[in-house]
Amino acid sequence: MRVGVDLGGTKIEALALARGGELLRLRVPTPVGDYEATLDAVAGLVARLERETGARGTVGVGIPGTISPATGLVKNANSVCLIGHALDKDLQRRLGRPIRLANDADCFALSEASDGAGAGARSVFGVILGTGVGGGLVHEGTLIQGPNAIAGEWGHNPLPWPRLWPHGDERPGPPCYCGRAGCIETFLSGPGLAHDHQAATGRMIDPAAIVAAAEAGEPDAAASLDRYIDRLARALAGVINIFDPEVIVLGGGLSKVSRLYDEVPRRWGAWVFSDRVDTKLRPPVHGDSSGVRGAAWLWPEAG
Repeated sequence: MRVGVDLGGTKIEALALARGGELLRLRVPTPVGDYEATLDAVAGLVARLERETGARGTVGVGIPGTISPATGLVKNANSVCLIGHALDKDLQRRLGRPIRLANDADCFALSEASDGAGAGARSVFGVILGTGVGGGLVHEGTLIQGPNAIAGEWGHNPLPWPRLWPHGDERPGPPCYCGRAGCIETFLSGPGLAHDHQAATGRMIDPAAIVAAAEAGEPDAAASLDRYIDRLARALAGVINIFDPEVIVLGGGLSKVSRLYDEVPRRWGAWVFSDRVDTKLRPPVHGDSSGVRGAAWLWPEAG
């Protein structure tokens, strides 16, 4: 049995998988700002899964950050109470076994590459388009994790081939929490779409409302969504130029925008250094469940 845990900012979800599929799924609220209580919550979920299934499993954990190879401590986490802690070692002591830990976007990519929208593809780039922007790279079924533990972090690269729009220049771009400006995340996250719409119209509305209004034909919303599609095409073209994946899978709230899957591939060819682009852009098969499923798949050899 594999156990996957998705440690999010508002909830912790745990899942037991076996060869026959999903056995049991549990979730609890994340103890906000309390590291020790978070460890207890994860350990408690694993114990409940194993007690109720009657089996002991391997444990993989997805987190909104990563472990620094330099320090062995969590870095780049938007759940700030995790930062600076040896989360993997602390959980191993709580659970009494080795665990595997990865960034939540990496877990999404691994899940969709294993038996989702990228199943059977030699190379997959998994994208998160939500409150933030992240990504994960999978090659021949294996998650790529580089020496700096940042493989796939395309959200903190600059938006390529910047344009001048009627309401403003994409350079230097909006400030990012990472300390730079013009990161892809500042344009392609949900808040990025909302702030771009506000800059163009003077009205702040949430991303779902912008998409709904665009689909209803409202001109300002349609223009904002068109800019978003243009930027996503350019940003993904940069990934194709470097990694050349067979499949790109979109996840997160904005992955539900159906127009992306037709319009982005029609546009990215202008920026890809090739005479033809055969990369497929697909929605996720497992949706919001991919993070916890991918955490379980961090142990691919388990039965």
